[in-house]
Amino acid sequence: MHTTQPISRVVDLLDPERNTIFNMSINDAREAVAEGQTQQVAAIDGQFALVGQRGKTVRMARSLDRPMRYFIAKRQEGPALVIADRIDTIRTWLETEGLADQFRPSYTRMVPAHHIVEIRLLGCPDPNPVYNRFFNPPRGTMLPDVNVIGQRYGQATYEAIRKWLRIVPAGEPIGVCFSGGIDSGSIFLLAHHALLELGMSPSRLKALTLSVDGGGQDLKQAREFMSALGMDVFLETIEVSRDDIDPHDAIRTLEDYKPLDIEAGAMAMALCRGIRARYADWKYLLDGDGGDENLKDYPIEENPELTIRSVLNNSMLYQEGWGVDSIKHSLTYSGGQSRGCVRTYAPASLNGFRSFSPYTCPEVIAVAEDIPFITLTDWDHNRLYALKGEIVATAVKSITDRDMPIFEKRRFQHGALSADGFSQAFAQSANEYRKAFLALYE
Repeated sequence: MHTTQPISRVVDLLDPERNTIFNMSINDAREAVAEGQTQQVAAIDGQFALVGQRGKTVRMARSLDRPMRYFIAKRQEGPALVIADRIDTIRTWLETEGLADQFRPSYTRMVPAHHIVEIRLLGCPDPNPVYNRFFNPPRGTMLPDVNVIGQRYGQATYEAIRKWLRIVPAGEPIGVCFSGGIDSGSIFLLAHHALLELGMSPSRLKALTLSVDGGGQDLKQAREFMSALGMDVFLETIEVSRDDIDPHDAIRTLEDYKPLDIEAGAMAMALCRGIRARYADWKYLLDGDGGDENLKDYPIEENPELTIRSVLNNSMLYQEGWGVDSIKHSLTYSGGQSRGCVRTYAPASLNGFRSFSPYTCPEVIAVAEDIPFITLTDWDHNRLYALKGEIVATAVKSITDRDMPIFEKRRFQHGALSADGFSQAFAQSANEYRKAFLALYE
């Protein structure tokens, strides 16, 4: 027979400075989470990872680009609920409390994005959390008109950038993690236009492109992009060596082992370290993370678990994975970009940057979800892949009146170094990455 002992301590190790909330104080946002009303939490405008408590009920909620983990530790005086953005932060707290023997990485839980996670503080046995979705946009109701869709998508993205620029301290430089691809290219052009429209100096802006040993197709593409627009002065190359690309360091940084995320995370870590080595005080970065997820631009053929029907029929599949009610949902990691957000968040935060991804904002995702993809593509893969460039080019044109160059999609990890360099840097198998991850906690 189990005896119930209430959880006596809630330990919030999240850094409040990592929240970017536009329309209310952080205390009011925490109160909204504590109340647990989905409409109130949905009204929080910004990027956040928040904890609120009402009596024996603790509630947690986060936006798509902010990881948030928790762990219930057993103590003689009563269990403790520990909340942090990293697994190793939780482990360190347990070690300082003399509770290290309780730790397993698989015992940590990730709060899934766009949900209020509710835990009743009842103690042993640990209760299952309750998930309440607070973001549930309508799907596919827009007219199948790429011009109208592009205008709406561009306006939502542009307004997200404008809000963020207003809270960046005056004069602070702003870097765009830039490959010249559709996502980073559009973010750069929209940010440049917003600075001008807000009466701010566009000279604060830099397009920062990673190049490994002077190679990679991204640098060539970035130069072509800027040259076509007469904006070469904004481009700056961050050169690193092949030795700076370390997948095992990425495993430690991301606290994950999925190959695609480790590859992207290793490149993001090299870029952030390269910027930091050159600019000791640089703080603010923009990126296009989330653009592929919003417009469903991943090669479905590379994933045997997916079909075009599963991609187009499941709401926010690329953002959230199969969903919290699915057997495929990972309690430790969540799913989709809700899991993969760490590939951007962790390298930036560990190197002292405040990063912002406009394409992860709910108001932008909501427009993307409302696109009638099935009507526009008629289930055709190639039509789906082409659609992103058409929509984003229209979006940028509608805001800036610029014709944005469109290049073929290329993953970040494939663009910054040569093919030979990639095969040398990422020679290990998925199982070897998993073993390296588990070895961190032996």
